[in-house]
Amino acid sequence: MREVVLDTETTGLSPANGDRVVEIGCIELVNHLPTGEEFHAYINPERDMPAPAFEVHGLSEEFLSGHPSFSAVAEDFLAFIGNDPLIIHNAAFDTEFLNAELAACKRPEIPEGRATDTLILARRKFPGAPANLDALCRRFKIDLSTREKHGALLDSHLLAKVYLELIGGRQQGLSLGNGAAAGAGGKEPAPFAGDEKEAGAASSSARPPRPHAPGAEELVAHREMVALLENPLWDR
Repeated sequence: MREVVLDTETTGLSPANGDRVVEIGCIELVNHLPTGEEFHAYINPERDMPAPAFEVHGLSEEFLSGHPSFSAVAEDFLAFIGNDPLIIHNAAFDTEFLNAELAACKRPEIPEGRATDTLILARRKFPGAPANLDALCRRFKIDLSTREKHGALLDSHLLAKVYLELIGGRQQGLSLGNGAAAGAGGKEPAPFAGDEKEAGAASSSARPPRPHAPGAEELVAHREMVALLENPLWDR
């Protein structure tokens, strides 16, 4: 199963107010695990960078002026995400911005309901607890040491780890069995300490199978019991 974890950085909070996308980061998951395939683009918003947004992601107007516009990267972006499910934290925010950009360059928009919103998953799993990405990383002991500023690709990598924990953690992958790992070219994991010892104890204490055929005395007792019955089934 292929999924795409997606994040954006913008010039502000609302495309209706003229805010634009300035960075897109996507990573590919197969069976909930990253494959190493990524899409990343800095985007020239063709406008100024408000100070509050710059404080969040550190992307300046000068830096972004040397990068392509959204329309120039739209086809590559759409090709990467394909028709696969999207994993987004606060999905309504990102999809609103992306759909505004896609509509402006006459490209197909992302349909409502296509994205799994990890913010909603987190609030359901931990009601009343902080559910931003930083808080979830701390909850799941995910390293935040490289996150001095927000970044779309970095945050996608963090979100992929958070998503895995929200849907059951790495334990979920163990149900695939050793054969799947070996079939993919991997080595079967070593047994847990004590497994071989317990297996040996179990085999040494196994009882031999008991005979189930009736003995001579049992057959005589059975015939005597049948003789006491009226029209017994065994005489038919």
